[in-house]
Amino acid sequence: MKSDVQQTHGLDPARLPNHVAVIMDGNGRWAKKRWMNRVKGHEEGSQTVRTIVESCRKLQIPFLTLYAFSTENWARPRSEVSALMHLLKKFLTSECEEMMEKGICLKVLGQLEKLPEDVQARAKKTMAATSDNTRMTLNLALSYGSRQEITTALQILAQKVKAGDLAPEDISEQMISDHLYTAGIPDPDLVIRTSGEFRLSNFLLWQSAYAELFITPTLWPDFTRAEFIEILTHYQKRDRRFGKVACSMPSDGSPQ
Repeated sequence: MKSDVQQTHGLDPARLPNHVAVIMDGNGRWAKKRWMNRVKGHEEGSQTVRTIVESCRKLQIPFLTLYAFSTENWARPRSEVSALMHLLKKFLTSECEEMMEKGICLKVLGQLEKLPEDVQARAKKTMAATSDNTRMTLNLALSYGSRQEITTALQILAQKVKAGDLAPEDISEQMISDHLYTAGIPDPDLVIRTSGEFRLSNFLLWQSAYAELFITPTLWPDFTRAEFIEILTHYQKRDRRFGKVACSMPSDGSPQ
């Protein structure tokens, strides 16, 4: 059954991405353009998060992953990091009831143990409360770095080889996937990056091997539901071949 949003915007529900991942970039530049503190940009960006989560829910897109805080972000000024952690805790607290009402399951991808203890506790509480929700999964990438994620997965597999529990030749792509933070979550079909930067910034490098990429110059606080719908419309026009060549038959029935 089509959702109201699908009907309104003419989107084909059969061709919507199963998993959308977003690199939310541009909060600081948004604030700087307005002669504001960078923290104000992050505050505005949190409103955009709510908009896109709700859009995905209404579109019945089952998985959304948001790059909220990278391993490299710890190098930012202490005051900014502290403000970000405060906003994160506030979001996890204020949105818990909403996620329960809307059937959204929260997962954290990354080094949860590196977050401040109060933020860890709040994240664990919200994840536990929403763990049985099945309408949609919201993944927050926190203290996340894809290279570190892959390295950790390979270290675990190497330990199994060393212990004699696994033969090197038995290590498969699926086995590596099963040892990543995203184990059990389908790879993203669409990766969106805001602010016009043409790079993945250490985000879901393994998982995005065949994802469709869309770069928009829009800064994250200015990213709207309408632009998200427009990107999904473009996505539905792309021919996803996964490295293969489409085999078509000419009118006489002989292979081309």
